Amino acid sequence: MQTSTTPYLNSPSLAVRVIACLDVKAGRVVKGTNFKDLKDAGDPVELASRYFHDGADEITFLDIAASNEERKTILDLVRRTAENIFIPLTVGGGVSSLEDVDRLLRAGADKISVNTAALKRPKLIDEIARDFGSQVLVISIDAKRERSFASGYEVTTHGGTRSAEKDALIWIKEAVDRGAGEILLNSMDRDGTKAGFDLEMIKAVREVASVPLIASGGAGDVQDFGEAISSGADAVLAASVFHYGSISIRQVKNHLANLGFIVRESYE
Repeated sequence: MQTSTTPYLNSPSLAVRVIACLDVKAGRVVKGTNFKDLKDAGDPVELASRYFHDGADEITFLDIAASNEERKTILDLVRRTAENIFIPLTVGGGVSSLEDVDRLLRAGADKISVNTAALKRPKLIDEIARDFGSQVLVISIDAKRERSFASGYEVTTHGGTRSAEKDALIWIKEAVDRGAGEILLNSMDRDGTKAGFDLEMIKAVREVASVPLIASGGAGDVQDFGEAISSGADAVLAASVFHYGSISIRQVKNHLANLGFIVRESYE
């Protein structure tokens, strides 16, 4: 179990990662603003393959309706996605047991993202880290600004529609101490807005998180990605700007390289 309280520092010798996110509902990639007004963005297998060839370092596949509909992630889509890419695949949505983790890993996932189930039963984090290793486990945090919490940030569930009644920074520290290997931090206030990542939130989480941090929510311009890395993120994740072609993964990587960050070459 991870117990270190020493702040994690992203090493200048490590490549920063650019991650394409596929929010999936009813077998299709969708995207909206603050998880509302969802629009069809394409076939998940085709998009994953496109992003792989465009140089994405990882693909994150989130079944955004699984928790609301109280069902499991669609395994067939995971299998077909994994067969078409040769980069790490993270899968989340409806994961609530060790059996779920085992099925997804056997279907081709490399890492598992857990959100709602871990909030309901935090010991699930300990169990996944124990049986599969911390490197497999990504804790997804849908956070938003809320002054009633000590840190100024609260954790939400169900697409930001419900408060988890937890302070985001306290929950992140607990998740890391229990064995989470990575934090996926999504700003619900910025999600889909293209107004830029929440840099203050990234900096606040960086102070307490002793594991790699993925920044998500708000990307709208190539400069946004560099600002997120400079604020303490180890990886940047985006969806709509990639889906609708306003920014390409190659443009993001070129921008980060020009800023002096190490980026990986295309996997083609």
